[in-house]
Order: sequence, then structure tokens, then C-alpha cells
Amino acid sequence: MAKKQKENLEEGLEPVAKEVPEEDEIKHLVRIMNTDLKGANQVQYALTGIDGIGIRISKIIARDAGVDPKAIIGYLPDEDVAKLDAAILNIEKSTPVWMLNRQKDLITGENKHLLGIDIELTFKEDINNLKKVRAYRGLRHERGLKVRGQRTKSTGRRGSIVGVRKKK
Repeated sequence: MAKKQKENLEEGLEPVAKEVPEEDEIKHLVRIMNTDLKGANQVQYALTGIDGIGIRISKIIARDAGVDPKAIIGYLPDEDVAKLDAAILNIEKSTPVWMLNRQKDLITGENKHLLGIDIELTFKEDINNLKKVRAYRGLRHERGLKVRGQRTKSTGRRGSIVGVRKKK
């Protein structure tokens, strides 16, 4: 109990009532997976605000949590939001392997689905690994050049060396 409620009970006063939000009141921000999602959106579109979750994955998550994908996420009770959070953590069990974004991880060999900041960290780790083993792609990353076979003669130029220099 809160300190004020204890004091009121000792003095013989009625306990202080907590403010309970009305059923029609919308939560403008819903926090799932350490990400603030807009409460005015449908569940299927609001979940796409989390890095690593697209529209197809969000529909699977909503189905597994037992929530209507077309319901407005701001009107959902806290229990349903907790179910969505739990369904996101167990996404590997409910999704087919071909839909996961990290199949056959280089280090562990597992199939995973990365979410949030884990995507960026893993991406940077992969690039650093390519640089460390001196792979062609790693060398291109080091030098700031195009990595995926694009032409570089006329595109991708930056700096002061663009164009033709005149002889003095």
C-alpha cells in the first residue's frame, strides 16, 4: 500500500482511490519491447514500428496472442498487450523457418529472429568479421566503396574529384 493510504487508514479516513482509466480512453503510446508504438494504429500496423517486424510477422504475432489484428492497439487492455509482448519473445516457435531474419547463424548455427537493437549490432558484427578475415566484401566496406557489384566509374562519386580536371 502507498504511504498516503496507510496514513488515511490509521486516521480512520477512507482510502485514497486510484485513478482508473475509463474504458473509452485511448492510450496514445503503448510500450512493447522497449519501443513506443502509436496507440491510434491497428495492432497489425502498430507492431511494424518495432525493428525486425513486418506486416506478415505482425499478423502472426497477433494471431498467436489471441488478439484481433485489426483492433486499435490503444484500446487494448494491459493483459492483451502483455500477451503480445510474450508472443513477440516466442516468435521463433510460431513462425516458419523461411520467415525468420537470421537463418543458420554463423556462430551458433541456429535459426533466430532478431528484433530491435539486436539487428544493428549483429549487422555491424558481421561486417567487422568480414573485415577481420580480409574478405573482398570486407575490404570494400573498409574503403567505403560499393560492395554489391555496382559500377563505380560514373556513379557513387563523392568529394572534390567529381568530373574531369583541366590541365594547367
